[in-house]
Amino acid sequence: MLGPLTNLHLEGKTVLITGASKGIGLSAAHAFAAEGCHVHLAARDAVALEAARTDLLATYKVKVTIHPMDLAATDAMPKLAEAVGDVDILVNNAGDIPAGPIESLDFAVVRRGFQLKVLGYMELTQIYYARMKAAGGGVIVNDIGNSGENWDANYIAGSTGNAAVMAFTRALGGVSLDDGIRVVGVNPGPVATDRMVKLMKRRALDTHGDEGRWEELFNNYPGGRPATPEEVAELMVFLASPRAGYITGTVVTIDGGIAARGSIIKTSKKAVAIEQARLAA
Repeated sequence: MLGPLTNLHLEGKTVLITGASKGIGLSAAHAFAAEGCHVHLAARDAVALEAARTDLLATYKVKVTIHPMDLAATDAMPKLAEAVGDVDILVNNAGDIPAGPIESLDFAVVRRGFQLKVLGYMELTQIYYARMKAAGGGVIVNDIGNSGENWDANYIAGSTGNAAVMAFTRALGGVSLDDGIRVVGVNPGPVATDRMVKLMKRRALDTHGDEGRWEELFNNYPGGRPATPEEVAELMVFLASPRAGYITGTVVTIDGGIAARGSIIKTSKKAVAIEQARLAA
């Protein structure tokens, strides 16, 4: 893990992170703890949360509280907020919207994904926005995803859900500073997490007819790699800090330029040459 950034004036703050048992959420827990923040971690995997808690307590001098629960349940967010209490920073990170084109979608799975990410983000934000307003301020960081701005027919449900969360973030963040609250988002592209592997396998199946070829897709990414969870987490920490005190109602993209290029993956001379060599072998 990276050490703390230069003094971001976050020491002693309390942070709630959903989806915190692995990937970006777990990296965010380490990044905030490195800045001296006390953290509440929520996710479904109790064993992984306990392991995260043990590691964090051994590494940083902060309080760590875990909340194992199914965050997609209809009553999950009020129960979580009641268990956690007030926080200075909320990081909405839990999400599992399925990949695939329109014809592949199982709408029971899509509904659960939207309940967890789109509606879950909105509901937990509603609860904590009111608390932060009463307390005189706070920060809400939404982890979204660049498919919300770089629409992808092979990730149709994710593109739709992420676009909705982007709109929610900008709409609320546009007025939130009137209440002393900042609402911001981050849009990661491909990130080296377990969830990315699942999505990459689906994409490899759609594009190559073989999910076992998912690692070949790395050849097409900027720099030949996905982002690391730590890179996304460090961006979250900065946006949550007073150093970013006039940033609200915006979404910061961290994808190596993929969305700016308008393509989910890089199509370069190098990538074409690699694929041609593979076919010729």
